[in-house]
Amino acid sequence: MQRTWLISGISSGFGRSMAEQLLAVGDRVAGTVRSLSSVEDLQRRYTDQLWVTELNLDEMGSIREVVDSAFSAMGKIDVVVSNAGYGLFGAAEEATDEQVVHQIHTNLLGSIQLVRCALPHLRIAGGGRIIQLSTVGGQAAFPGASLYHASKWGIEGFIDSLSREIEVFNIGCTLVEPGGARTQFRYGSSRIGPRLPAYDVSPASMARQMIEAGTAVPPGDPEKMVARIIESASQIPAPKRLVLGTDAYTAMHQQLAQRLAELELQRDQASSTDA
Repeated sequence: MQRTWLISGISSGFGRSMAEQLLAVGDRVAGTVRSLSSVEDLQRRYTDQLWVTELNLDEMGSIREVVDSAFSAMGKIDVVVSNAGYGLFGAAEEATDEQVVHQIHTNLLGSIQLVRCALPHLRIAGGGRIIQLSTVGGQAAFPGASLYHASKWGIEGFIDSLSREIEVFNIGCTLVEPGGARTQFRYGSSRIGPRLPAYDVSPASMARQMIEAGTAVPPGDPEKMVARIIESASQIPAPKRLVLGTDAYTAMHQQLAQRLAELELQRDQASSTDA
């Protein structure tokens, strides 16, 4: 059965791979990009299946118009994939104020608005699926990624709460939490703040060194990861989280277990403040 997808950020990475896999099997895709020239080849190959428009998620005022136009053009959209985003790395103090604002606007506020704007369409249609791209960094934290974590932990809290608000409308939500993948994310779209030499002795410097060296090869196969994401859209009920990659599973398991152990130690203290 042919499905229709709205996917933000189809010019590269997971978004591009997802669009290619879906179009190849006959599904329809409404995609957003920052520049239409980045997907000219797809537009030529899939004239009748692909609708594309430009969108920058940090421009909040244009998101509703774009989403409304996508639903109008496609008639019905079954799955909304909030994929666009990037990573800002380095110590929190190293980032400029402008970089901080742009990171939060793009990854958090832009993603929230994209989903919010799609909700009335899905609700009126009687259901649908929302897939939000997060990261292992949405559940596990590492030095040198504090601002990226802020955006992803924020979007995870939003989706977790939202899923309970809208399940009554037959709309399911899934958070995708991939580990390192061989896409352009790490060495192409990622950004780092101006270097502060004081942080050379901090663990935060490791993130900068990794990105500047550009030699470490992430373990994840992006094509396989995307295939698992596409498959998740058919699962009923929608999986709350989709962990992709042994590195993601290991890091999340370790840090969640540590957080639970620390919580257990505070059982008596917590109850001591009850009336």
